Amino acid sequence: MDFKKARAGEVEARVKAAYEKLQEVNKDINAVVTFVDPSEQLEELKKIDEHAPMYGLPIVLKDNVNTKGIRTTASSRILDNYIPVYDAHIVDKLKQAGAVVIAKTSMDELGMGGTNKNAYTGSVHNPWNPARISGGSSGGSAAAVASGAVSFAIGTDTGDSIRKPAAFNGVVGVKPTYGRISRYGIIPYASSLDHVGYFTTSVKDACVALEVLAGRDDRDMTSSLREVEAYHANVTSDLHGKRIALLENVQEEVRPEIKENMNQLVKKLEERGAIVDTVRMNDQLMEALLPVYYIIANAEATANHSNLDGIRFGMREDGESVEDVMIHSRTKGFSSYVRKRFVIGSYSLYAENQEKVFRKAQKIRRLIVNELAAVLEQYDAVLASASGDIAPLSEASHDASLHTSSIVAENYMVLGNFSGYPSISVPSGFVEGMPIGVNLTTKAFDEQTMFNIALAIEEICGLEGNDVEVAA
Repeated sequence: MDFKKARAGEVEARVKAAYEKLQEVNKDINAVVTFVDPSEQLEELKKIDEHAPMYGLPIVLKDNVNTKGIRTTASSRILDNYIPVYDAHIVDKLKQAGAVVIAKTSMDELGMGGTNKNAYTGSVHNPWNPARISGGSSGGSAAAVASGAVSFAIGTDTGDSIRKPAAFNGVVGVKPTYGRISRYGIIPYASSLDHVGYFTTSVKDACVALEVLAGRDDRDMTSSLREVEAYHANVTSDLHGKRIALLENVQEEVRPEIKENMNQLVKKLEERGAIVDTVRMNDQLMEALLPVYYIIANAEATANHSNLDGIRFGMREDGESVEDVMIHSRTKGFSSYVRKRFVIGSYSLYAENQEKVFRKAQKIRRLIVNELAAVLEQYDAVLASASGDIAPLSEASHDASLHTSSIVAENYMVLGNFSGYPSISVPSGFVEGMPIGVNLTTKAFDEQTMFNIALAIEEICGLEGNDVEVAA
């Protein structure tokens, strides 16, 4: 399936086919929390101009995106019966563009995790090999696109939650500049790091998607006033004179086959006229990425969800106090993994610890961002392999990033969240029959350069629209 608009007479058949295929593949990948009957949307679509950029396109949304009248759980038991009374800003945008929502997809609970194994509906499986993870936290959306059921899915990215699953599943994953897309109506994780983004099967489709989603929203005061560019009309794969920094800190930690994949890609980029230099960022700062992320993200998550005690319709028992109900629901409503993160966050926010833990992490974050900015003063983009290895087996450690010899390679993409700079993962090949990818980061609001270089990589690797039938 591609991103091309359907004609009016074809829309119903197209949406129905996608809906049925997603139901079928979901038996193996477990990517969907809630299927959405498209009938009402198809009626509303008759009022939309057929020339709208996503006319008749069946899509899925990560289940932390509020949808009016449709259950939105963020894959947490505590929100199992939460039905929003309003749509997120991006839902309005997508419907105005002609898109039809057919499902809400699984995620790591409240966005906390990188495996999509702690969703209360169970683990999401990789379509290329269901014995392997999809990655997270937007793993349900990535798997849905990789399965071929849909060609577009919304995700959110707080550390690498779109870009890592994109690489593991062999699709394109985009995290735009902080503020480029409104977060109004998105259940938060860590507010200073959260980005709305998406998955597609090609870079050109990614250009169209950002034109649809981007723009100022007065309900989200962090959203940018900058004009939205014509990314699709201006995208070009001409690399002459482009300067690309290959991040040595990452490449020295990846497995040999992935390193060779990058080496071959670099040669072809240079043949196209790009200048590719190996650059090393400060080792101490790169090694601090994961602990700084954990402190800031968990502290902000704890603050964001401190009052979340469930949608408790009919839950209270006679004689049970409100406090007892709250304690009960928070204990049963959150997984042990998320409760552990709340403990870490609470410790960081405790008055006596704020200066020596949380504030110190913020200061180190600033040093890291300055280091990245210095590199991008000299280069148009920073390039590295999207992961040190292929998608791990499902029975591997729940949070592999904490138990690996490649700490930098598995966590460096948080650079894009610390800085807010735009970042994209693009498929680049296969190892052991599993997809691998590369990641690009550019200056703030320079998505056009990001898309241009990504398009050249896509042409070199020849993996546009590479979906797969779900493995047996």
